[in-house]
Amino acid sequence: MATHKTRMLIIGSGPAGLSAAIYGARAMMEPIVVQGLQPGGQLTITTDVENYPGFRDVIQGPWLMQEMEAQAVHVGTRMMWDTIVEVDLSGPPFRAIGDSGDIYEGDTLVIATGAQAKWLGVPGEMELGGKGVSACATCDGFFYRGKKVAVIGGGNTAVEEALYLTNHSDDVTLIHRRDELRSEKILQERLFANPKITVLWNKTVERFEGDPLAGGLTHLVLKDTVTGETSDFAADGAFVAIGHAPATELFKGKLEMDASGYLVVEPGTPKTAIPGVFACGDVMDHTYRQAVTAAGTGCMAALDAERFVSGLNVDLQGHVEEAEAAG
Repeated sequence: MATHKTRMLIIGSGPAGLSAAIYGARAMMEPIVVQGLQPGGQLTITTDVENYPGFRDVIQGPWLMQEMEAQAVHVGTRMMWDTIVEVDLSGPPFRAIGDSGDIYEGDTLVIATGAQAKWLGVPGEMELGGKGVSACATCDGFFYRGKKVAVIGGGNTAVEEALYLTNHSDDVTLIHRRDELRSEKILQERLFANPKITVLWNKTVERFEGDPLAGGLTHLVLKDTVTGETSDFAADGAFVAIGHAPATELFKGKLEMDASGYLVVEPGTPKTAIPGVFACGDVMDHTYRQAVTAAGTGCMAALDAERFVSGLNVDLQGHVEEAEAAG
């Protein structure tokens, strides 16, 4: 059992955590990143990435995260293979205890624990993941241009995904287990007014079928929640849109969260209500949930953490005024 001390402790190693680490290391903060249960975050289970700036060709999610980690290490980050099981936010220093028994102390704490898409948990879902089954239309919709797609769900996420997919497909079907949607009325109005979208009511997905090695998804097996009858529904792509679950269990009762469990930050910043504690990436962002936005908020968290440690906990305008006064 050992104690590791740093000026910046980062929990989570997806695009947000690693971007924070890169900026923190370059500011001589000597950050420690505790990688968690899924090193690299959600991108490690994303195959083709076509929308991350800087790459003209499709890249692989796991490769991108390996490169980010290598960059973070190269500029001075310490990567720790551990999972945090308990935190004490009464600092600074802020303390975290790992599953290994090791203790991590940081003058600042950057929370980048991310979120996970909720899945249906039915046969074929994981096997056909990235091969026709996805949980992110804005990530993968482009690959289904001109094809037949289905969206499973009935809340805001599902309706937004269905509407987004009409940019790529003229044949979008929303599959919902009830006979009415839970989404906001204005979204429902847009959905029902769109001629490219059909709604299948009172249907649940029993399983996804296809060949992961050849062609991917071919159809969904549906069950009628009223009659109990099963039927096949042919589709090239299926998007599970039943929401996301932020990884915030560690912080319950210690940091403010919204109704869905996302950490609450000061608008436009990664600052939590506790000075020196910052949240970035999908753990605080239920709107965009993209690698590039996560990386951006990771950068912001590192810059704010550096200012906090320097005792310059002021906004950018304050820095400008100080510079003018000095000049």
